[in-house]
Parts: sequence; structure tokens; C-alpha cells
Amino acid sequence: MMQLTLIGIGTGNPEHLTLQAVRAINAQDMILIPRKGEGKADLAELRRAICDEVLTNTSTRIVEFDLPVRDEATPDYRQRVDDWHDAIALAWVEAMGGTPVGKVALLVWGDPSLYDSTLRIAARLNPAPQITVIPGITSLQALTAAHAIPINDIGAPFVVTTGRRLRDEGWPTGVDTLAIMLDGACAFQTLSPEGLHIWWGGYVGMKEQIICEGPLAEVGERIVKMRAEARESHGWIMDIYILRRV
Repeated sequence: MMQLTLIGIGTGNPEHLTLQAVRAINAQDMILIPRKGEGKADLAELRRAICDEVLTNTSTRIVEFDLPVRDEATPDYRQRVDDWHDAIALAWVEAMGGTPVGKVALLVWGDPSLYDSTLRIAARLNPAPQITVIPGITSLQALTAAHAIPINDIGAPFVVTTGRRLRDEGWPTGVDTLAIMLDGACAFQTLSPEGLHIWWGGYVGMKEQIICEGPLAEVGERIVKMRAEARESHGWIMDIYILRRV
């Protein structure tokens, strides 16, 4: 039976690895590293850098593969995501040589359990592997640390959601604090900024980290500009933000 280990690597900073993650990396027969095209070559390079720093097991093979591109032409969002995940699972199997056996690991940004689909993709493998998850630092933790803030008010709930849902559905009822992930279009621009405070960060926890905070009415346009310039410079960006009614 194949043993698949999903290892949370935080934001790509080797210092974010737990001791458990380092031990798991060194226990593998194979580590799969996805390539996401030239514009996101840094992402594969960061995974390689992590392996260079902590991998001491000389028998562990590092195998790279091209990550399939999601077909945005399919009108149904859920269907195009499902099709994409099917294609990724197939790419994993092909990278393993067509026979998923032994101990194989993937290095997962943040934590495999929070807004990440690696576990859902793994469920598509046949035969089903034995799965082990090594938790990692999430971008949400890195963001609150960068701004030195707690995410919740005393005794108050908060909601973690996506930019797409914020744009399409507006502010969720019953909460005053939102953490917004997977937002490629600065969905906060769809809100009335009055009475809202934002804590934003790009590449949080990495050497490229950029952050900005303040009343949304005052810093919203600045964040949009910072994000666009950073994405142009690096070819990719991972960002996250917290919104709070004040």
C-alpha cells in the first residue's frame, strides 16, 4: 500500500517547518514537487530550497511534474474544479511512474486542512493510500503574527471565507470580523468601506513579505496598487487579509 504524507510547510519559509515535518520529509521514498509554469517558478524553487535545507536522507527521490491548468471555460465552477482535481490526481500517479507504492510526500503551502484541496485530490487515488497529515503554519497565523493582532474580539466569532464568496454574497450575517483567503481580485472593493478596518499581507512569513493596515477607505486603493506591483514583479502573489467592523 502507498503511504501518502501531506506536509504543511507554512508560507515556504524553512523556519516554519515543525520538527515533525522535518522528520516526515526525511522518511520518504519520494517527494513530489509541482511545477506551475514559468510565471510561478518561484513556488517550485521554494520547495526545492526546503528540501536542500532539511533533507538528509540521500535515498529520497525528488520528482517534479507539471501541474495541470484549470479549464476556466467550463461555466460551472464546481465542475471545473472537480475536473481539475481529477487531472492533478492523474498527474501524481504519472509522476510516481504509474504505480503508487512506497512512501510519497507532497509539501503543502500552509496547512493541508485549511482552504487546500490536496486531501480531496488524494481521495481520488485508486487504490486509496494510507494518508498522514502533518499540520503547518497557515497564512492566517502568519498574517496575525505580522500585524501582531488577535483575530477575534473577546467572546466574538469570526468567519474565514473566500474572495469569491465575499464578492458574490457580501458580508456574512452575524459576525464583525472576516478573514479572506483566495482572493485574486481584491473583493473588498465591492464593499462600502466606511466603518471597516483592514489588515492585509502578501507573501506573509517570507522574505518578500509586504503588509498594510488601516481604515479601508484610506488604504484600500494603496493595497490594490501594492498587490498589482508585487504580482508583476514576482509573477505570482499569495495574499490574505482580515476585515473588521469598527
